[in-house]
Amino acid sequence: MTTSHEQRMQKKKAVIDGKIDAAQQERGVLVINTGNGKGKSSAAFGVVARALGHGFKVGVVQFVKGRSDTGEEAFFRQQPNVAWHVGGEGFTWETQDKERDARAAQAAWDVACQHLADPGIGLLVLDEMTYAFKYGWLDLDAVIARLLSRPAMQHVIVTGRAAPQALRDAADTVSDIGMEKHAFQAGVKAMPGLEW
Repeated sequence: MTTSHEQRMQKKKAVIDGKIDAAQQERGVLVINTGNGKGKSSAAFGVVARALGHGFKVGVVQFVKGRSDTGEEAFFRQQPNVAWHVGGEGFTWETQDKERDARAAQAAWDVACQHLADPGIGLLVLDEMTYAFKYGWLDLDAVIARLLSRPAMQHVIVTGRAAPQALRDAADTVSDIGMEKHAFQAGVKAMPGLEW
């Protein structure tokens, strides 16, 4: 005699098994990690670790972050299958030079395009790229067209706040990471190992 819990779990298993059976397509996926919450880049770097564990070659292009002393960079630069490029010069309120920021974003995009043309790169992370659209440093339509013409099995993760709707529409997976509260708001400074 089966219990009601067992019956519910059998029904749930049948539904999930049906969805797994229906999802048989294999191709690269475009993922967007956006929103005001903490963890967009951290989630992408978790996927970098996962991809490396499967033997992928990975490219990381950082569009805004200008520092080179982050824990993730220190760790992943030691990995032989990672190409890491810090393309930003810091947030625009720090540089206060729109033309310089636009040049840096274009240079980072040029590096990204090299990875997007390389079928040997299994995963490409475009970290904080959404700011390049917010400030008009890159043409959104041209970027989307390039992302959609990448090698068939290449996965791409774009991170950053306020991802434009057209980019969200082009993506296969969109995670909007919200914030309930953040230690910084309570006066706790950003510290290595947790924030960078």
